[in-house]
Amino acid sequence: MTYAPYATMPDRSRGRQVPEEESSFRSPYQRDRDRIIHASAFRRLKHKTQVFVEHEGDNYRTRLTHSIEVGQVARTIAGALGLNQELTEAVALAHDLGHTPFGHTGEDALHALMAPYGGFDHNAQAIRIVTSLERHYADFDGLNLTWETLEAIAKHNGPVVGDLPWALAECNAAVDLELHTHASAEAQVAALADDIAYNNHDLHDGLRAGLFTDADIMDLPVIGAAYHAVDSRYPGLDARRRRHEALRRVFGVMVSDVIDGARRRLAASGARSVEDVRSLGAPVVVFSDALWADLKDIRAFLFTRMYRAPSVMRKRAEVSKVVEALFPYFLNHPEEMPARWQGDIAAAAGETALARIVSDYIAGMTDRFALQEHRRLFPAEAAAAAEVDLRAGE
Repeated sequence: MTYAPYATMPDRSRGRQVPEEESSFRSPYQRDRDRIIHASAFRRLKHKTQVFVEHEGDNYRTRLTHSIEVGQVARTIAGALGLNQELTEAVALAHDLGHTPFGHTGEDALHALMAPYGGFDHNAQAIRIVTSLERHYADFDGLNLTWETLEAIAKHNGPVVGDLPWALAECNAAVDLELHTHASAEAQVAALADDIAYNNHDLHDGLRAGLFTDADIMDLPVIGAAYHAVDSRYPGLDARRRRHEALRRVFGVMVSDVIDGARRRLAASGARSVEDVRSLGAPVVVFSDALWADLKDIRAFLFTRMYRAPSVMRKRAEVSKVVEALFPYFLNHPEEMPARWQGDIAAAAGETALARIVSDYIAGMTDRFALQEHRRLFPAEAAAAAEVDLRAGE
């Protein structure tokens, strides 16, 4: 494959924390991607919330399907820019590994509970998973990913400065990820692919859930023009196909905007290596100012009509109580955690270390397992919550 000069070259990797003999038929970043796909944490994303709690419907995105969509978008953009597609895809697939059950609602609840012990951050938790918590290999804990993949997971949203989340600080103490700089262009592509994917599929899911209608979004920038283009080309198209055709055009606008802008910025930057990209002092893969302004209007609409919709807020309150009940219970009864956690618990030096193990356990739960554990441990509370939920649906 021919790479642009500013791409991350597979034969110039800084290597892995634990040296390994590299594959004769896979690049280092293909190998990283494959390890991420085979990780237990990746499989569990199948039953973790994107916006709607996992059991609310089979047609909504989960954290796993979101990650797959991000990977597809990221690979497309990376290919168009001459970047390393394998590294970009690996980062895209790993970016949400650290998410708790119940999405950002679960994260907010766990962060509040962990405040006395250093807090909780899902990006830092992803690093903790790939460097420590996945324990399948004979020679090391974690996945022993390349430096470039670790750097990209840690910094795909930009430099990390100031007080570091404790999980990221632990990793960075062992492997200097140069957190003060911007990451590779591949990492930046993964970050924008995340934005593109959720901006697109949250519209799909909100419409499917009946939180708003096609008519409600016709006045939004980009979206209205896409619907009008479909109506002009396909008059009388049935509602479901019309919606799909319009939203895929919105999707195309976002992807094209990122590719066209990144090409111009990379050319103007004079970057001739991945190190040049890291040292530019600003990201090169971003939305144009005009599209970013339009997307802010779309996000404001989604915030009001979807993320803060009464039905969504009721569910948020319900699942927050699940996390708020499970954390102190396992902190006070760590012997109730599965056998594979008992070695770490026995070695824990103090309450903070124990709390972080409990946090790891709860963060790794799927939606359904967290709800099952809550019903098992707090049957009266779970029954009361189910009754309230039933009445809300009447």
